[in-house]
Amino acid sequence: MTTHDLDDDASLGDQHSMVGDKAVEQRVEDVRTSHGVFPIEKYGTPVASLDNVEDGHDEPMTKTRILALVAMAFLWTASQIPVYLFGGVPPYIYRDIGGADRWIWMVLANLLALAAVCPFVGSLSDLIGRRYVAITGVSFIILGMIISSTAQTMNIMICGMTFAGVGAGINELTALAATSEMAPTAKRGKYVAILVFTILPFCPSVLWAQLISYHSTWRYCGLFCGLWAFIGLVLTVLFYHPPPRVNSTGMSRKQLLGQIDYLGGFLSISGMLLFMMGMQWGGYQYKWHTAHVVAPLVLGIVLMIAFVFWELYGAKHPMVPRGISKAGNILVLTLIITFISGANFFSILMFWPTQAFNVYGHDPVGVGIRGIPVGFGILTGAIIALWALSAFRGQNKAILIVASILMTAGCGALSISRPDNLSQMWGILIVASLGIGGIVVPASIMSTIVCPPELIGTITALTLSIRVIGGSIGYCAYYNIFVSKFTPAAMHYIGGTLVLKANITSPAVIEEVIVLTGAALLEEISMLPGIKGNEALYQAVVAAGQLAYAEAYKWVYYASIAFGGVSIIAALFLGDLSPYMDDNIAVHM
Repeated sequence: MTTHDLDDDASLGDQHSMVGDKAVEQRVEDVRTSHGVFPIEKYGTPVASLDNVEDGHDEPMTKTRILALVAMAFLWTASQIPVYLFGGVPPYIYRDIGGADRWIWMVLANLLALAAVCPFVGSLSDLIGRRYVAITGVSFIILGMIISSTAQTMNIMICGMTFAGVGAGINELTALAATSEMAPTAKRGKYVAILVFTILPFCPSVLWAQLISYHSTWRYCGLFCGLWAFIGLVLTVLFYHPPPRVNSTGMSRKQLLGQIDYLGGFLSISGMLLFMMGMQWGGYQYKWHTAHVVAPLVLGIVLMIAFVFWELYGAKHPMVPRGISKAGNILVLTLIITFISGANFFSILMFWPTQAFNVYGHDPVGVGIRGIPVGFGILTGAIIALWALSAFRGQNKAILIVASILMTAGCGALSISRPDNLSQMWGILIVASLGIGGIVVPASIMSTIVCPPELIGTITALTLSIRVIGGSIGYCAYYNIFVSKFTPAAMHYIGGTLVLKANITSPAVIEEVIVLTGAALLEEISMLPGIKGNEALYQAVVAAGQLAYAEAYKWVYYASIAFGGVSIIAALFLGDLSPYMDDNIAVHM
């Protein structure tokens, strides 16, 4: 049991007497628990009282809490599946609506929007509560799916996925934060493991998306995501009714609005968006030295630096409070590992689905099956790590060391991929995915354990943003490496095949074949002059393209080893979470 050490002058009656401007004055009390001292910021009457934070007994599960957790499960899956489904069928989409030169922004816009809104929304939900924030988030996903599913151009598709990304960021952090605060601290890992497990039906998402798109239309993927999000919206409205936040109790609406860090929100959102957009444009759609790349990069960096100085020296109520953690070493190193895992997560998320059909063939069932080890591996890794975190009441250092080693070894070993060795890839994919899964979500939960209960949303949002920023930077590095290797390999293999087997020496034809191969539009290749009607030559060109892709992809996985090495080193210096693992419950329902 934890003990209360509250000042005598902080009685409930005194708190009721705090009115007007006095209600806004910050009162910091040292709440001594079995794992140290946390500063609890209190405003006015604590309707969600400190007993909610320090109840040391294992509270029985109630029907209300079960239904609230089910609602969070729908929000969690709704935040994930748009990228999983649409990301598995890009050729079907850009063959229908065009945009083969920019389809990657369909995924990137979603992820960058997620990262940009998270810090501000996480801080906001800690202040005003998660219910209406969650409802807003799932509404964004529904709107995004309506826009994407009815899009007639790739630009509109990207717009829809941006709205969905805003909603995904809000819902993912809400689901993780709300589930964490409804669980005893020592059992957070198990609660979140069950939450993550609900993504199980969508682990074969590439297979489902391929079959839907092949037999009907890719637009039904968006329809399904929208309907799923709508169910989550209904469940949240009906069953998720958390108590008022301690942080804002006793405030008027005007006083509450005065606590929001608007400038910090603007600086963080605009800074991250501009920086990450510049990173993705560089070397992909525009040269690195062009204004399209340099301007957003420089502006983004300036705005992010301004955000840091504003939070440290200017903000009266900063988005990221200075006392967010009492275990700085654990938090900093966990965030570093989160950043690195984001980079390696993107090497799998963004490259393997395309590699599955560019190297091993375009049969929809085959492509879908090749994506199954990744989905199930990440899910299994996350569940094992989360469950172990609770079962061993800590051991975060060992968990993250093992996960980092698996991630690094597995991602690096993917470099052996060739068109003729698919059977060797299954085990490697599982190892890499287990490692990534053992970090991506568990690291977020580890961070919440060392932060004050009323800041769970803020720290969860911070870890999500850092993961995507790491992924964005990693993807930028990986993609530029990939392009630098694919172009000469394509000239060698594809150009060589056309010259030697068909005496096709026209630079225009060779370039067109390479461009179509790069866009995975193989059917169009069969209609080109000199290839049309020659099935043997067409198959030889396709095989040459597979070799070129295999030669380029391997360098992406070589590069991932460097990221993974940093993650392993950081994990070796982690502190122990076990002193912080108790039975406290932040929110009772």
